Amino acid sequence: MIAIFETGSKQYKVSEGDVIYTEKLNEIEGKTIVFDKVLMIDNSFGSPYLNGAKIECVVLKQGKQPKLTIIKHISQKHHTKKQGHRQPYTKLEVKKIILK
Repeated sequence: MIAIFETGSKQYKVSEGDVIYTEKLNEIEGKTIVFDKVLMIDNSFGSPYLNGAKIECVVLKQGKQPKLTIIKHISQKHHTKKQGHRQPYTKLEVKKIILK
């Protein structure tokens, strides 16, 4: 069973047992989260969401991605700026896909 759901203004295509990385969610590790903004399950489409459809996920980990280094340089002005960024994420495992 394949489903597409929305969280953090992004859409994810999943099936049962998949492990996905999403934008950071304020949940503790080991907690079960239910997503109800389901766009599609198999060949059933919503407009925009399916009524009664849910996806249950378990939070496996909260973390940060590897560091990205950003360098801004203006050649004629003798100006260089170096900056780093680590994007936070939430690692989820899909347990159930429910369609009523």
